[in-house]
Amino acid sequence: YSRRSFMEKVATGAGAGVLAPLWPTIANSADDISKAYPDELLSIEMYTKGKIKPGDVITKDNVEAVKDLLEPIAYEQVLKHGRRINIVQSNKDVTKLFNATYLQKTLQNKGRAKVGPDGNIWTDGDTSKPWIGGLPFPDATDGFQTQANLTLNWGRHDYSQYAIPFYSLNPDGEVGYRHELVWCELNTTVRNDGTVFQGMSDKLRLQSVFFTAPNDTKGSSFLSVWYYDQRKFPDLYGYFPAFKRVRQFPTNQRFEPLVPGVTFFLSDAWAAGDPILTWGNYKIVKRGPMLGAISGYYNWPGGKHPTWDQTVHGGPKGKTFYDTWMELIPEAIVFSAEPTGYPRAPVGRKEVYVDARNMMFPSQVTYDRRGTIWKQFEPGFGQYKNDKTEVLDANGKPDWSWIYCHTHDIQSGRMTRFRHEKSLPSGYKSKYAMEGEDVYNKFLTPSAMARLGT
Repeated sequence: YSRRSFMEKVATGAGAGVLAPLWPTIANSADDISKAYPDELLSIEMYTKGKIKPGDVITKDNVEAVKDLLEPIAYEQVLKHGRRINIVQSNKDVTKLFNATYLQKTLQNKGRAKVGPDGNIWTDGDTSKPWIGGLPFPDATDGFQTQANLTLNWGRHDYSQYAIPFYSLNPDGEVGYRHELVWCELNTTVRNDGTVFQGMSDKLRLQSVFFTAPNDTKGSSFLSVWYYDQRKFPDLYGYFPAFKRVRQFPTNQRFEPLVPGVTFFLSDAWAAGDPILTWGNYKIVKRGPMLGAISGYYNWPGGKHPTWDQTVHGGPKGKTFYDTWMELIPEAIVFSAEPTGYPRAPVGRKEVYVDARNMMFPSQVTYDRRGTIWKQFEPGFGQYKNDKTEVLDANGKPDWSWIYCHTHDIQSGRMTRFRHEKSLPSGYKSKYAMEGEDVYNKFLTPSAMARLGT
């Protein structure tokens, strides 16, 4: 019954939910989605007819039972590279899949997002009003809408600052590079507070990344200035201490490593690293259940490690994969897109897997220009709350964000994995609000890039 329902949705462009429409169900009972899906889509034990249950671990010995629930690289990781996936109960409480303010904005503004004649997304169709916040298309019915949900506010906060250690592993399984960096995101529009930051209504976001270790990359920094018009390429600036100046980079460097040894590209960020209209041929190719690390709790190591670091396993040296806990997602949307605005892009197409409950992606798989599978970008998400501690937002609710990422180049055998850490040895900390700090002048201008580099 569920399979037939999902096939019909792909053919007709229907919204989420099997027994009932998902988002009206959420609006009427905000903490419970069980009325929207049959039990077989909310219980891994029922779905696999008892072969897998919460508390089990997926290994090469039992992965065939869930092969249809994994994207192809995750399946290969388990089958051939010693990855293990811990299984937990499916989450039925949608409030655990968002930061509270973003969910509130999504429900408050539902139905007001309209695509204008220029292809951009406007409030009530008024091309003088950028989108006012929350998911523009919570009940997405096509690939463009699904991508827009990911692109317009990556981290779903007005400002996010992430302290991140990057571990880049060689094909032999050893860590070849360890970098430490700070990633900052400031939305100028599409904000939860309903404002436009410093009048920048023609911009979408300012995003910077600067490296604090090791010494050979310390001081390297990059700034992307995104326009609200999704037909325009971001302005990309960079600073390298060896050259002692800020320079502007060409747009196609979004498909190259920021620093040597890393498999992560700017284009990969949030499965939405490029403006929506610089990609095209959006198409939903599949809807159905999948496994994903989407709810947190077990994945978030807050209170268990001073900087929230996580244990690893698998690969040639037991260091390749983070220990992860996945649940059965009742409905995932899989859409494909092609980089139509980048004639020299090494990527031929991407397939993005999106949880219909919160429109966030459990995985992205990219293919090269020949159509050969190339790279996985798999994050884990969740509330920052477990049995040890919690991180609260300004309203006293448990905050929510990404937890870890795998960026696995399956062709070269290289893996870059990184985590959202509490803090770095350089003193920078993760946070989800500006907290009175002038982050714009400190982290998000070309002159800030030069100052951070010195």
